[in-house]
Amino acid sequence: MAAQSPFHLDELKAQALAEQSSPGSGIRSFMPDQHREFFALLPYLFLATADHRGWPVASVVTAPPGFVQSPDPTSLHIAALPDAADPASAGLARRAPIGLLGLDFTNRRRNRANGIVRALDTRGFTVAVTQSFGNCAQYIQTRRPLAQAGSSPSPVAALARLDDASRRVIADADTFFVASRSRENLASGGLDISHRGGRPGFIGVHADELVVPDYRGNRFFNTLGNLLGDPRAGLLFIDFETGDLLQLQGRVTIDWTPKPPLPAGAQRLWRFAIENGWRRQGAFPLTWTFDEYAPTTLATGVWATAR
Repeated sequence: MAAQSPFHLDELKAQALAEQSSPGSGIRSFMPDQHREFFALLPYLFLATADHRGWPVASVVTAPPGFVQSPDPTSLHIAALPDAADPASAGLARRAPIGLLGLDFTNRRRNRANGIVRALDTRGFTVAVTQSFGNCAQYIQTRRPLAQAGSSPSPVAALARLDDASRRVIADADTFFVASRSRENLASGGLDISHRGGRPGFIGVHADELVVPDYRGNRFFNTLGNLLGDPRAGLLFIDFETGDLLQLQGRVTIDWTPKPPLPAGAQRLWRFAIENGWRRQGAFPLTWTFDEYAPTTLATGVWATAR
């Protein structure tokens, strides 16, 4: 009897549209010990929640290393909560789906864990993990941490459209995060957060639409599969020098066979039409100095020199 695929139908459809496939080896219903130990080393954790309308929100929580613990292979306890001003906080509730991503900027290691919030109190929350897998180190730029910032975050600024400051953050970005949700697996999770990377200028900005090249990856198509079924997405950009966060919500359309000009390495494009945004100055209480681009990043191009 053939083993059941770890991919939902929209992920399989995305793989077919991309003419790529994967057996999904490494996708588990539990966390191996090395993943459990890895999460405990991090001073931050990226997460995806869904707001009251069901829209994904991408965010990050921070605390001293050890704030994430795994008491057993299907549980993660996070001793931190999103700030009350964080749009992700409204979606953090018992029995709510959640997506988690651990990424170590110093060595490019990253692991994902998706599931359901099993418990929640004023000090943190516990996730029942239903899907766990590692990701390769492609397109991750390394950074070295500096001293923790001492300033308090400024009040959140809601954005109906991109302003000049937001455009600068996006134009300078070599890293961002995308939250998406499956239309199928909501009872057992269904939310996911993923990393995207490239050289500064790899994201095209046209009025209030972002155009993102999609490079060769692990062939799972978790994000694009989710977006085929539910085009709503949440993006997170970090200013690693100031600790400012830019969070966006919008709808995605995918171009599976884009025509030139394209940045080098682009296999397809997705367009993100912005509907909501928030700028939170100083909300990421860690600052970093840039180290080096990933070799895979250096092999890609930017829109300014696209051919």
